[in-house]
Amino acid sequence: MPQNLSMFSLAGKTALVTGANTGLGQGICAAYAAAGANVIGVARRSCQETADKIKAVDGNFTEIIADLSDINVIPHIVEEAGKDYSRVDILVNNAGIIKRCDSVDVTMEDWDAVVNLNEKMVFFLSQAFAKNWIRDNQGGKIINIASMLSYQGGIRVPSYTASKSAIMGLTRALANEWAKYGINVNAIAPGYMATNNTQNLRSDEQRSEEILSRIPAGRWGTPEDTTGAAIFLASDAASYVHGFTLAVDGGWLAR
Repeated sequence: MPQNLSMFSLAGKTALVTGANTGLGQGICAAYAAAGANVIGVARRSCQETADKIKAVDGNFTEIIADLSDINVIPHIVEEAGKDYSRVDILVNNAGIIKRCDSVDVTMEDWDAVVNLNEKMVFFLSQAFAKNWIRDNQGGKIINIASMLSYQGGIRVPSYTASKSAIMGLTRALANEWAKYGINVNAIAPGYMATNNTQNLRSDEQRSEEILSRIPAGRWGTPEDTTGAAIFLASDAASYVHGFTLAVDGGWLAR
């Protein structure tokens, strides 16, 4: 590989990706494997489809089944990750949920479900790996998945907006503290992507048309659209990038 491209290689690295069984998480797993990384996928359900995609590029994939709505699974995730690989070098906090409801009707149960997974788990899982990285003094990469609603308010998704706004702030806060240890904390803010989280929007002809009319690129994004940013932020090419949220949005924020 030419010297100017070798900095984007993930060969010899191990990446752990949450929400790895579908959508953006699955796309990032496959891209990391193609870039040379060993991949650990964490999800509540089987990641067999992801495993098949990685096998197709002769990559290495390990599955960890865990319910990420409960932070008590973190020690289990860290322990399982350590069984196959000496260390995890890259953590991608991708797992998340969205609950659509008029704000006047949101229940505390639904609010807590979204915030616990989208925000609380992100912090404490990051903390767990950062402790190891600070201890062994070899650095690491954390990539959080933010959202267009890290920048905007949206409608009928107050808990999701609150959690994704927090992700942008948390990315900055952790970068401020951990950059000195060689830990890069950054985020990707996907635009409107064709994933299971947006199925209801895409099925609503009027809402889908309204959204598409505002995207300069003129189409919904795909999981593959985020992979270049994910590889960059996980690679040595981003060694001096700290606390930044990179929008991959087809130009949505430019409008």
